[in-house]
Amino acid sequence: MDGSKIDGKTVTEEMLVENGYRKYVGEGIDIYYSKDICAHIGNCVRGNPDVFEVGRRPWIIADNGTVEDDIRVINTCPSGALKYIRKDAK
Repeated sequence: MDGSKIDGKTVTEEMLVENGYRKYVGEGIDIYYSKDICAHIGNCVRGNPDVFEVGRRPWIIADNGTVEDDIRVINTCPSGALKYIRKDAK
């Protein structure tokens, strides 16, 4: 799944916030999470526990991984509960 899109459209912060996603700010990427959509499969936690750690607050720290690794893990989310907006031009 492409974590930068919803229904084939590139996500915007406004779109995600309107749909109940919470923003986790990073230097090169902002990660968004919707608890209402999450199926608790655990791909995120297994994919990079330094970024995604359920017992920690905040449970997502985008800067604990590289932008590329964050995107790789987010794209494995089968429910679409994780989305991202990359801050650089790539």
